[in-house]
Amino acid sequence: MDGCIFCKIVTKEIPAKLIYEDDEIIAFHDITPKADIHYLIIPKLHISSMLELNTTHAQLMGSLLVKINQIALKDNLEGYKLCVNTGHKGGQEVFHLHFHLMANR
Repeated sequence: MDGCIFCKIVTKEIPAKLIYEDDEIIAFHDITPKADIHYLIIPKLHISSMLELNTTHAQLMGSLLVKINQIALKDNLEGYKLCVNTGHKGGQEVFHLHFHLMANR
C-alpha cells in the first residue's frame, strides 16, 4: 500500500534492524522501544488492522503467532508481553497490522 511505512520496510525501501524474515513475516526492532526487548512482528501482506481479518487470514495469523513465540524462545525470554493496538480508538498509529513483543531482562 502506498505510503505505508511497514510496507516500505518489507520492500527494503526503508531500513530496519531485522531479527527475522521469511516469505510471509518480517520482524524488526522498534525504533522507539518501550522495554529492554521491543520487537515488531508483521505480516508482509498489507492488512490495515485486526478489524480487517477474516477466515482467509487464519493460516497466516497462526504462523505469525507461532513465529512470535519462536523468536521469544530463541532470545531466552522467560516471559513477554504481546500487544496489538487496533483501530484509532485502540491506539493504533501505523495502519499495517503489527504485534509488539516486549520483555525486560
